[in-house]
Amino acid sequence: MTDDSDTDDADESTDKRLVEGWHGRYYEDFAVGDIYKHPFGRTVTETDNVWLTNVTMNCNPMHFNEAYAAETEFGERLVNGLVVIATAVGMSVVDVSVNATANLGYDDVRHHNPVFHGDTLFAESEVRSKRELESRDHVGIVETELRAYNQHDDLVLSLERTPMVLKREHAEPSAAEPPGWPEGIGTQPEEL
Repeated sequence: MTDDSDTDDADESTDKRLVEGWHGRYYEDFAVGDIYKHPFGRTVTETDNVWLTNVTMNCNPMHFNEAYAAETEFGERLVNGLVVIATAVGMSVVDVSVNATANLGYDDVRHHNPVFHGDTLFAESEVRSKRELESRDHVGIVETELRAYNQHDDLVLSLERTPMVLKREHAEPSAAEPPGWPEGIGTQPEEL
């Protein structure tokens, strides 16, 4: 015997609506001492390493010459440090800099342990300081420490990152126009 109420619900028309998603943090949302564990680990592949090594013209054989790397203390190729930095910074954007108007710098960059093909990286950011600007009332500066770990909980990277972040009162995100979407793209409120 079937429950008719289940099939009746499936046949009913559902009202569609635009729903606000995550718009990122604004300057006011940051507090010194907060730590954001960024979602989504990322497994670093050989392709990631080869592509960025070639694009950046990094000619160190540790990154692209298996025979050479096999004879080193590591016994295999290492992932290019710029792959690690770019991946960790990219992972932090969702929590730290979706609403950044500029990235002012990376300081005190440290590679603590090697990264190998197949390692999975995880990243977190800690808010170290924040300050308003007299010259720009629409943004503030947020200083963070970004840390990346591998799947064994080994710290592989740390760096200080300083974005200039938009203040909420100067942003006008909406469900129809979230950050980064130009007006008129995708589903429009009048279509619903």
